Amino acid sequence: MSKSANPGDFSLWSIAIPAFGPSLLFGIGEGAILPVIPLSARDMGASLAGAALVVSLIGIGSLVSNIPASIITARYGERRGMVGAALLSLLAMLLCVFSGNLWFFGLGVFLIGAAAAVFNLARQSYLTEAVPPTLRARAMSTLGGVGRIGLFAGPFIGALVIHLVGLTGAYWVAAVCVAGAGAVAWGLPDLVSGDGAAPKGPQPTLKYLLATHRKVFLTVGIGVLLVSSVRSSRQVVVPLWADNLGLNPAVTSLIYGLSGAVDMLVFYPAGRVMDKKGRIAVAVPSMVLMGVSLLLMPLTTGAVSLLLVAMLIGFGNGIGSGLIMTMGADYSPRNGRAQFLGIWRFLSDSGGSSGPAILAGLTAAVTLSFGIAATGLLGLAAAAVLGYWIPRNKPVAR
Repeated sequence: MSKSANPGDFSLWSIAIPAFGPSLLFGIGEGAILPVIPLSARDMGASLAGAALVVSLIGIGSLVSNIPASIITARYGERRGMVGAALLSLLAMLLCVFSGNLWFFGLGVFLIGAAAAVFNLARQSYLTEAVPPTLRARAMSTLGGVGRIGLFAGPFIGALVIHLVGLTGAYWVAAVCVAGAGAVAWGLPDLVSGDGAAPKGPQPTLKYLLATHRKVFLTVGIGVLLVSSVRSSRQVVVPLWADNLGLNPAVTSLIYGLSGAVDMLVFYPAGRVMDKKGRIAVAVPSMVLMGVSLLLMPLTTGAVSLLLVAMLIGFGNGIGSGLIMTMGADYSPRNGRAQFLGIWRFLSDSGGSSGPAILAGLTAAVTLSFGIAATGLLGLAAAAVLGYWIPRNKPVAR
């Protein structure tokens, strides 16, 4: 597939199904299994702490696989990377279904995370190359938004099948979805750069990329780590604070769901603003809104006030949809793009893993309200870092 010489001739609709379809299916599959993984672990004899550890294996698998994923994508290409990731995920789902042993089940969960790392990096690299820079933020925000739609819909589809065939139904839903994602990804057009030629010269090493781009990693990269930390924490604070207020699970689920609905509704307008006004026009407001919302959460006293704050968090997170992927694409070099994005995603996943851990540590050491407020301060710190280091001008083509 070739970028048009005139970016104005390019339309995201021209690649909508092959580019965004796999992400939707992958998201549905992940959403279907996330709520049942701890239940499956408990059925196999895991303690509550053990079940929580099994769930964390998805994130661990993704974190440790980002760099290998970049090497795989650079060597075999984005399309083959996505197809291979779908096949690995399919095998992992089947391992989860047929393993009656907690250790093999945990291995399957770990492999799901590893497959997600390869898939996510390959699709980001593909869109970075396939879409003109003038539409890049809209493409990335749509990619992020479509994945969130899948995560939102997955539990409902999984619940229906679980009702019919039992707990393993969720994994069968996920297996069908990832197989479909691989099939759609196989139909992706092969990439051809805008000048019709691939980058010349050998692929740079990870050490070389770390050295030549260390200023980016130590400035904007720190902001990305903070953003991911706050984003991952927000998924925990709403149910924890709702429980602290004594709200029943049905009300908690409703609040969480409405926050997620707001999150999904604003991804495309946010991408358009990033393309028209620059990345900073969304990055700073997104993190300020999330930071302020988290600072306000300990002041809420009931369902209504918590709902308003949770919806504000959803709005702040929603307008930042695709932000990290867009900035990674902006800074990535043509030669060595996959490896650069692997490092970028490692930073992001490191933040995502540390956020809930920081919250848990502060809650244990002080109080839950202190932990939530500290997370809000991390959001404001992310806004400050990104506001200082992100260039005010529009991104140039790479």
